[in-house]
Amino acid sequence: MALLSLLFLLIAIFLGFFRHMNTGLLAIGFSLVLGRLNGIPDKEVINGFNYSLFMILLGVTYLFSLAQLNGSLELLAKKVVALAGKHTFMIPIVIYVFSVVLSALGPGTVPTMAIMMVFSMALAAEMGINPAMLSALSVLGASGGGVSPLAATGIIGINLCAGFGLTGIEKQFLMNGILSSTVYGAIVYFLLGGYKLHSDKVISQDDIPPFNKKQIITLIGIGIMVILVLFFKVNVGLTGFAVAMVLSFLRVADEGEAIKKIPWGTLLLITGVGVLMHIIIKLGGIKLLSEALASVMTPATSVTIMGITSGIMSWFSSTSGVVMPTLIPTIPEVLGKLGVAGPALELEMATAITMISNTAGISPLSTGGALALAAYSSAANASPQLQHRLFIRMFSISALGVVVLSILAYFGLYRMLL
Repeated sequence: MALLSLLFLLIAIFLGFFRHMNTGLLAIGFSLVLGRLNGIPDKEVINGFNYSLFMILLGVTYLFSLAQLNGSLELLAKKVVALAGKHTFMIPIVIYVFSVVLSALGPGTVPTMAIMMVFSMALAAEMGINPAMLSALSVLGASGGGVSPLAATGIIGINLCAGFGLTGIEKQFLMNGILSSTVYGAIVYFLLGGYKLHSDKVISQDDIPPFNKKQIITLIGIGIMVILVLFFKVNVGLTGFAVAMVLSFLRVADEGEAIKKIPWGTLLLITGVGVLMHIIIKLGGIKLLSEALASVMTPATSVTIMGITSGIMSWFSSTSGVVMPTLIPTIPEVLGKLGVAGPALELEMATAITMISNTAGISPLSTGGALALAAYSSAANASPQLQHRLFIRMFSISALGVVVLSILAYFGLYRMLL
């Protein structure tokens, strides 16, 4: 039954990718089947739904749906990038840094990528900057900041680690994530000649409209949320709902449209896979998977192999919805089999899984890469041949990132700040 439970997970991932079905909904259906086959009560199956995580993600995504609707975040991005002025070589760096900061403040990885891709790909088309470089730096920045305790990926990782007793990791998790994305971001910047960029076209602050009243109120609301969560330790989901309530009352954006923009499919994906993982754990599937992974590892190669595994999985499934919930729970079991268990090693491996799988998201097969390809094709009116070349470049950057970060993991990249 342990093997069957893992087979059901693979089928859910396979159908999700090849049939374009929501893996979370499939996972919930398979959970019922597995529960019935093994005499697990329906109530116990339902207990696998993480209500707390769902509330947190819903509150945060609703707040930033309002902010995205009234254009406050996109306008903020334009104003920040305009700071580069005539120094064109600084534009990719500014885009990366702003993606990190914006993602860390709450929108998280995917919303930040969505915001930045529309702008950065239009910028690439207008100024003749390599779109593969700007898209990769946008994904990396959003991924590095996305492991913040305010953002969805960070919240998911922290919750999964707390599930096996690893707590108090918020600061180290974020710093490790930013280190990882910055290291590979620097490699991409220099490999693709970002330091040699020059353009006669300059983005001027005078060409960018000022914030309107609704946008200013929205940005103040986001600032208040950050202060409440970071300094007063208020639950980020409840804070998101409270700030969104005030913003809705002040009519900063259409409430109905904001609710429609909430990524319901993503929320169902994450929590649905959690229901199936709950059953898989009960049936011994995680133990079986841990034993299989441990059998091809040594203490020295464990983080590297886990990183490569997560990167490959991320090309075919969601990082936060599938890869993290599948691999992070195996960490204590894998390290225990290798005889090297401990909080520092657990955090090192959790970070490697999260960041290497996020780096794989540069591929056009994943959300970040797909957003970039679509945005650039539209902005540059790209021919099918140009789209194909960009696809190959982006996938190559993604694959190189998985390899480079996995090798660096072997040499202790993810333990440098622990």
